[in-house]
Amino acid sequence: MIVITTPTGQIGRQVLEALLDGDQPVRVIARDPSRLPARARERVDVLTGSHGDPDVVMEAFAGADSVFWLVPPDSRTDNVEDHYLNWTRPACEAITRHGVKRVVAVSTLGTGIEKNAGHLTASVAKDELLRSTGVGFRALRAGAFMENLLGQAETMRSQGEFFLPSAADRVLATIATRDIAATAARLLLDDSWTGQEGVPLVSPDRISPDDMAQIISEVLELPVRCRQVPLDAYKEMALQRGASEAWAQGLVDMAAAQIDGAYDTEHQGAQPSPTGFRQWCEEVLRPAVLA
Repeated sequence: MIVITTPTGQIGRQVLEALLDGDQPVRVIARDPSRLPARARERVDVLTGSHGDPDVVMEAFAGADSVFWLVPPDSRTDNVEDHYLNWTRPACEAITRHGVKRVVAVSTLGTGIEKNAGHLTASVAKDELLRSTGVGFRALRAGAFMENLLGQAETMRSQGEFFLPSAADRVLATIATRDIAATAARLLLDDSWTGQEGVPLVSPDRISPDDMAQIISEVLELPVRCRQVPLDAYKEMALQRGASEAWAQGLVDMAAAQIDGAYDTEHQGAQPSPTGFRQWCEEVLRPAVLA
């Protein structure tokens, strides 16, 4: 049995889609099962509830061999690290109680991020909590999601700009969520691995935000530029969107770590994933911008 959390989320839904045609039984934890694809509701065991609920995960992990674990965001939390850990502690108890063999968790790329790196530090702390159970563990150490740009599709179309806190001329490790999901699905279907390891996930590109702007311009056939947002302005933007002080500061600390090169070492040594930035722009960003 494979258990999938966040089956209607950006990554979890792609993991679920990859497993639907396989022979392995699948169980999902979903707050709103009606958001699942019809064929998924027919094919999988659906447990209604939140995977942050101790009773729900205890029930869901019964009989499970492998679990896909992802902590959902909460922009209103008053402590980012506590958010990650409070969601994961009940899972650890259920993993131990039911003898789950393998956990695949979405994590983050980066070195030197064990403290003072906001969301990156919180994700590492979550990984360590899962490791402490002794379960077979793979942390999917992902770069910055290409899909983060989708929220600026209208700005690109109407203003010819997108905004990032990263230095416009500095290489930034990125990854398409489809490649995170594909790696997760492969590991969940493979019952031969043991031990605890990190799996760096980066695109085949070594490009900066300025390079991204050039590629976006070519794909969209309209001029688009990247504007670097100062960190204080980046925080203010998050607060204006309703984020808590803690969440906004966590985003700033994460961006500062990226600017300081937290991704660089692993980026250089990682085995590239299949999807390049131009391909992602052609297949995902262009339809979103031109819709």
